Amino acid sequence: MSYVSRKNGRRKPMSEINVVPYIDVTLVLLIIFMITTPMLQTGVDVDLPEAESKTVAAEGENNPPIVISIKESGEYFIKFNYQDDAPIQPEEINAQVIAVLSNQPKAQVLINADKGVDYGAVVTVMAALKNAGVPTVGLMTKPSEQ
Repeated sequence: MSYVSRKNGRRKPMSEINVVPYIDVTLVLLIIFMITTPMLQTGVDVDLPEAESKTVAAEGENNPPIVISIKESGEYFIKFNYQDDAPIQPEEINAQVIAVLSNQPKAQVLINADKGVDYGAVVTVMAALKNAGVPTVGLMTKPSEQ
């Protein structure tokens, strides 16, 4: 506590830290993060077909899957190493997957396509993945409502 010395009328230095401003700043930052976090959208919105299937478990955190998304509008995206979906041309999929698999040979490869996408587009991507040396390709679906 601070008090006034009676001899010379000067205050002694205060040895306590005033934490109220730090608490105020922390509260403001917490509110900002709480408001902005729901606004962040990750991934590409696709309308997945519904099917009855089992959920496939990931093969560990060290091997994130490679996800190739195809939108109904004909746009292609690729996602790997927990990065955001990046637009990609269909011709570049083969080279990109080979580059990722050289660093992570056990990574799963999944196709995430809108249910309105032409079947030929999905088969073309699957063929490109087979040419890249991918042994198995998974198709992502939305669980059907019982």
